[in-house]
Amino acid sequence: MFSTQNSEQESFEIMDVAVERGINFLDTAEMYPIPPKPENRGYCEALIGRWLKQRTNRDKIVLATKVSGRAKMVRGLPTDVGHTRLSENEIIPALEKSLRLLQTDYVDLYQIHWPDRPLQLFGANAHGYEHDDAEFESFESILQTLQKLVDQGKVRAIGVSNETPWGVMRYLAESNKFDLRKIQSIQNCYHLLNRHYEYGLAEIGMQENISLLAYSPLAQGYLTGKYLDNATPKGSRKAFVGDRLGRYSAPSIDIAINSYLEVAKQFGIDPAEMALRFVTSRSWTTSAIFGATNLSQLDTAIRSMDLEWSNELNDAVNQVHKSSPNPCP
Repeated sequence: MFSTQNSEQESFEIMDVAVERGINFLDTAEMYPIPPKPENRGYCEALIGRWLKQRTNRDKIVLATKVSGRAKMVRGLPTDVGHTRLSENEIIPALEKSLRLLQTDYVDLYQIHWPDRPLQLFGANAHGYEHDDAEFESFESILQTLQKLVDQGKVRAIGVSNETPWGVMRYLAESNKFDLRKIQSIQNCYHLLNRHYEYGLAEIGMQENISLLAYSPLAQGYLTGKYLDNATPKGSRKAFVGDRLGRYSAPSIDIAINSYLEVAKQFGIDPAEMALRFVTSRSWTTSAIFGATNLSQLDTAIRSMDLEWSNELNDAVNQVHKSSPNPCP
């Protein structure tokens, strides 16, 4: 949300304090900020690029960005195709643009933001999988393109995001078959209201040594309780993006959130810290990606790492999950 919900100066200060307190991983994407608009496309990468140049600390930062999968136009393409694809002639220009904006000659992690094949993502799969026979870029061809970027020294590691167990296994099979770079991370939604990662992907990640970079550990703020009873606090993400948070609006969600708030109260802890620590306490989690837009939110995220995740707390959280399993798809 950098450059939309706060100023450049505030964003710089957040990154400065984060680095001072031990955070060294920055994740962005070619389509950020959210919600994506033609007029602000690439703002976040450009802002981070200016910060990196001013601070001269590129070598101290693990920098990640993403290329968009199949979607309506989210970048300026050399041809008017009407939607993005994960073909070589789109991935390579996308990375080149990201490198220019980030003012660097390489990224540490380059991720496929979402699959090229048509899928019901971002809450659209509430009723389960629906098959689509549309053609899509092959896993082999995507990996071959990413391999070229690795060989050129422009990308150091590759990963996927919003991916399914089948998709991850196909990437692993193709990289093994054709001796191509293996994906090293999965950036998927994972939080107390959505633990779908645990059913399939967690085992793959542990067995195949692939890191989970969990995004939305606070369910875009819902796990703090501030949106209960359809509230929309002034200055909040919900107030800014509107109906883009529709996946969190089901009536059953308030029931689950209230139950988690009660657990936090029972143990005398901050519900936001509890939600964040749940994610980082999992053995398959490498990083929890949070979107702080002010120093107070950053401080909450950092403090959460000092929270002791006891067996009693884990049992209480699991009991709520058993009663209200995955209300957010």
